[in-house]
Amino acid sequence: MSVKELKTEIQKTLDNVPENVLQDILSYLKEYEKHPVNEIVFAKNLRLILTEDKNLLERLAR
Repeated sequence: MSVKELKTEIQKTLDNVPENVLQDILSYLKEYEKHPVNEIVFAKNLRLILTEDKNLLERLAR
């Protein structure tokens, strides 16, 4: 999906989001603006690993 298509889809979704949630979404997006791309990718990958390997990590912790 191109950047333009992504932005269009995001806008469509935002049009359907309750008004009281929009401020939270804006704050969330502004947090991403503050960080370099490599840091965001690292956090995303770490979250994916922790989610996918939750059972393994729990067994290792025991």
